Amino acid sequence: MNSKQWTIDDIGPKNLKISEARVEEARGNNLLIRTEAVSLNSRDRLVLERGMGSLLKFPFVPGSDMAGLVEAVGEAVTRFKPGDRVISTFAPDRIEGHGIGSARNPPLRTRGGVYPGVLSEYVTLPESWFVRAPATLDAGEASTLPASGLTACFALVENGKLKAGDIVVVQGTGGVALFALQIAKAHGATVIVTSGSPEKSERVMRLGADHFIDREGWVESVYQLTGDYGADHILELTGGANVGEALRAVAVGGHISVIGMFGGETISGPILPLLLKTPVIYGVSVGHRRALEDLVKAVDRMKLKPVIDSRYRFEALPDALERLGQGPFGKVVIEI
Repeated sequence: MNSKQWTIDDIGPKNLKISEARVEEARGNNLLIRTEAVSLNSRDRLVLERGMGSLLKFPFVPGSDMAGLVEAVGEAVTRFKPGDRVISTFAPDRIEGHGIGSARNPPLRTRGGVYPGVLSEYVTLPESWFVRAPATLDAGEASTLPASGLTACFALVENGKLKAGDIVVVQGTGGVALFALQIAKAHGATVIVTSGSPEKSERVMRLGADHFIDREGWVESVYQLTGDYGADHILELTGGANVGEALRAVAVGGHISVIGMFGGETISGPILPLLLKTPVIYGVSVGHRRALEDLVKAVDRMKLKPVIDSRYRFEALPDALERLGQGPFGKVVIEI
């Protein structure tokens, strides 16, 4: 049996094409999974455009986050059976704790990068690379959890120890941002959303945001809304010089989770707020499998619904990537 898949033979979205590959049988600890949905991340576009530091093996299959149905299992599989619904893990080797890497060579072993991606009708991979999908979500919704959902949860809950009454600043209205908004509200936090698109304010408020402020001058707006207290948690999704703005806006002893790099690959900011307010600054690169399993349980318990901007057919991947670059409200999903 053959499987259709999207591949590139060289860096560049213009090189995308649909090809076919032989489907491997499920042997040993491997699962044969029929892919039902793939959620796209901004990182997927960056990998296609410039590789993102990963040594891609061509032909390369892009995409890192998927939901699917187990079709067959190898003789050594213990965690799943045929018919189970599963979602992928972003960093397959990271079961718990930090990623595998060193000071010289930081952890890069992720799906859709060092490891081939998931934009394929079928995948045959180790069972340790998957967790059970939430019972309360369809495949498209479930596919948004491995990177975007887990990044927001890891930043706020796993690292940040979010608690009721905390003030959370979320930047933007993409997948991670809207997950962070919903997770923070579920924990009883006050949420301030910044955006350069005022037309999105009504939709953000319907999701539970307490305040919607313009991206320009957002630090002063945070001061005014909090009586100069600042924010206990800031999800820094822009990067670059905006990290310096986050240092100005963070509360004394607060948390800044640096996630995005749209503002550049070099961060900058004033040292005095760092020294005097002693904030904790985390670099968040998604999270580990155990935290994803915790998130799945929380999603079912809280009845959390991921925000999906648009859904596309498998053949319409170029259109989906174009939409991804337009600043969608939530996630862009490919359904197979």
